[in-house]
Amino acid sequence: MLSLSRKLQLIAVSTAFSLSSLAANADTLSQAINTETAIHADAVKSQSTIDTLDDHTRKMLEQYRSATRQINTLLTYNAHLKELLNSQEEEKASLEQQLQEIEITQREIVPLLLNMENSLEQFVQLDLPFLPEERQQRLASIKDMMTRADVSNSEKFRRLIEAYQIENNYGNTIEAYRANIELNGAISSVDFLRLGRVALYYQRLDGSETGFWHKTEKRWEPLANEYRNPIRQGLRIARKEAAPDLLTLPVSAATEAVQ
Repeated sequence: MLSLSRKLQLIAVSTAFSLSSLAANADTLSQAINTETAIHADAVKSQSTIDTLDDHTRKMLEQYRSATRQINTLLTYNAHLKELLNSQEEEKASLEQQLQEIEITQREIVPLLLNMENSLEQFVQLDLPFLPEERQQRLASIKDMMTRADVSNSEKFRRLIEAYQIENNYGNTIEAYRANIELNGAISSVDFLRLGRVALYYQRLDGSETGFWHKTEKRWEPLANEYRNPIRQGLRIARKEAAPDLLTLPVSAATEAVQ
């Protein structure tokens, strides 16, 4: 049997050993806890880093996508500009060609206009001498216009065509008007009757003399008294004072045109 003191020694030793073992375990546990805490802290830090990198990656991806969209937009815009430039180049070439053609046309149209003016003047001179002042004023206006630099060739051409149309209309109408005429060396006021371009007659206001323009002789010739009433009736018809009717009047024989 162990003595009491020996038992107490053994208990003390056992207790000391237990305390020592417990202290050692406590140190190990503390180290483990510290290690786990450090690992957790590192994990949190790593996760934060990962989150930061993930955000940065998303931003970079968005920037890449935005840059790609801008590049595609610029490529489309540049392609459109290229088409516009090509179109402008084609239009420029077309305009240059048109300008060359206009220059050629300008050189060709001037002689044409001058020929038209001369032909109109000769035509009036060879025609029946009706409305001489009105027609000569028209010719003088055209002649003056032809030498003016402030009038375009297109306007000159328009005015010439207008004058030709007026002259052409004379051939399809009858007309009565009053004007002066030289008869037997004296100026007298008479009534004129124009039947298209077929004939031109005159009659004194008192009806004492009636005559017509002789195309071949290029002069005024009196008519017999039997034509006084037909001429008077023709004047009334031309003035729309009487209904159209058949008139018996002398007409100059047709002559061959001079070449």
